[in-house]
Amino acid sequence: MIACLRLFSALCLAALLAACASSPSSSLGELPRTPNASIEQLLEQAASSKTPEQAALLRLTAADLAYRQKDNGRASQILAQVPLDTLKPAQQVYASTLAAELAMTRNQPKAALTALSHPSLERLSELPVEQQVRTQTVRARALEADGQTLAAARARIFIAPLLSGDAAKNNHEAIWALIAALPTDQLQPTGNDDLSGWLSLALAVKSSGTLEQQQAAIDTWRAQNPKHPAALQLPLPLVKLKELASQPLSRIALLLPQEGPLASVGKALREGFMAAHFQAQQAGQKPPVIEFYDSSRLSSLDDFYRKAQASGVQLVIGPLEKPLVKQLSARAQLPITTLALNYSESAQNPAQLFQFGLAAEDEAREVARRARADGLHRAAAMVPKGEWGDRVLKAFRQDWEANGGTVVGIERVDQPVALAQQIAELFQLRQSEGRAKSLQRTIGGQVAAQPSRRQDIEFIFLAATPQQAQQIKPTLNFQYAGDVPVYATSHVFSATGDQNQYNDMNGVRFCETPWLLDANDPLRKQVTAQWPQANGALGRLYAMGVDAYRLAPRLGQLKALPDSRIDGLSGSLSMDPGQRVERQLPWAQFVSGQIQRLPDTQH
Repeated sequence: MIACLRLFSALCLAALLAACASSPSSSLGELPRTPNASIEQLLEQAASSKTPEQAALLRLTAADLAYRQKDNGRASQILAQVPLDTLKPAQQVYASTLAAELAMTRNQPKAALTALSHPSLERLSELPVEQQVRTQTVRARALEADGQTLAAARARIFIAPLLSGDAAKNNHEAIWALIAALPTDQLQPTGNDDLSGWLSLALAVKSSGTLEQQQAAIDTWRAQNPKHPAALQLPLPLVKLKELASQPLSRIALLLPQEGPLASVGKALREGFMAAHFQAQQAGQKPPVIEFYDSSRLSSLDDFYRKAQASGVQLVIGPLEKPLVKQLSARAQLPITTLALNYSESAQNPAQLFQFGLAAEDEAREVARRARADGLHRAAAMVPKGEWGDRVLKAFRQDWEANGGTVVGIERVDQPVALAQQIAELFQLRQSEGRAKSLQRTIGGQVAAQPSRRQDIEFIFLAATPQQAQQIKPTLNFQYAGDVPVYATSHVFSATGDQNQYNDMNGVRFCETPWLLDANDPLRKQVTAQWPQANGALGRLYAMGVDAYRLAPRLGQLKALPDSRIDGLSGSLSMDPGQRVERQLPWAQFVSGQIQRLPDTQH
């Protein structure tokens, strides 16, 4: 009877392995297949297996089954019991791929790429097509999440010929999304392969200013590359561009305050806007007609829209005032598409409303992005006390923590006299001094001890005025924290050209508008010759006015191409799903009283 049971168990194991494994290859080894058993049955059979290889193969199958059932914790637990070094190459590839997929569920792209660097991956091309596709797909996802956009596109282009049906279509669109997200200086075709074709298509689209020019560039590219996958099947966002190009913009209403507390802001925006308009005229374009409306004298938004509609206005730019933007966002719909020059707090807005402004929250997110790109993980934050500081901190913290960063300390800055104490508390210097005094008491004599700061702060996120920043950086030096990098919003930069002021902030990194970092921009030169104040802090508003003009004909384009950007003078502009224009900014640092531009990182 016992002999019969043993024979039955052996037959069950053989049946399970037959269901789980592909036909064996002498050097590569067997690959797991879809099992005819539950996770529990597979693990039971693994525990009673006669050979380590059979046990490993069954556990590998069980781990994969748990992953497919979205039980990622259990999948990781089972996979950890599989000794990778004892597996055959095919199984090592399979295990490494699964480990990478599990790492991606934890938002750990670097761990995924480490798993995919196993030597067995050199034999991936010898494995079945399904395994090649699976491995290269997770590699592409990990590279993209790690900011290696071009490498991710290359991985997807590699597997494109192996795919069919919906998988092929999705991969095709993913390739374009990756290529379109690359900065222009990385779009350098080097040959006649598919990757070069994708790069040259993106370069053609990005190098063309208007929708009409983009459409012509796409048509020319298709004629030159008739057999390229993107010519045979134009990516969907480029199909949408064709539809948008048939709706030119001929009349714009500019709705800005000419009186009251925001009159100077409105004036700078208007002058920047019109400078871009005249530049377009000089370039031989046919710019739209501009109608001016004074929002400070507005009695009714409904009356304004009626007048604008009657005169044939197709787009409203403005208002600037937050209460008016709030009114617009509360409506179910608007009679004319509107680009407000401020942001509402509402999550729900009418489909016709777009929003654009110099939001401090954008800059807080920009600090988080840059610090991540620089390989940092643990931040301390210093922000002003009050509602503005709370908003900026919230934006930084949400973005930073959502992408795996940690905030290890926060100080809200108010009175200068308290700064030294606050920084000492942030870096736990008082605890260090207390330990030294305790040691003195214990041994009954003087101890030569320099206070030591906590070591878990990799950088400081700083949102502060120039005056506050001038006090904070020297205080950090005094409190033994002068070596901790400081990443700041543009608010630390007064743009006055006062070298003495900048000396006190030596080493501080900050994001800033391209307008204030590039004195050689042709339009900036024209504007500052007429309005010298545009060289200073007001320059940010002139830049926003220029960008409002450049955004006007391209709102539909940014909506249709979620990964596309406009290289503006207030930043690199894109649009979020709520139709809010977001800015990414270039970086500079203070060096010996001068402003030094820092190299850009990938978006």
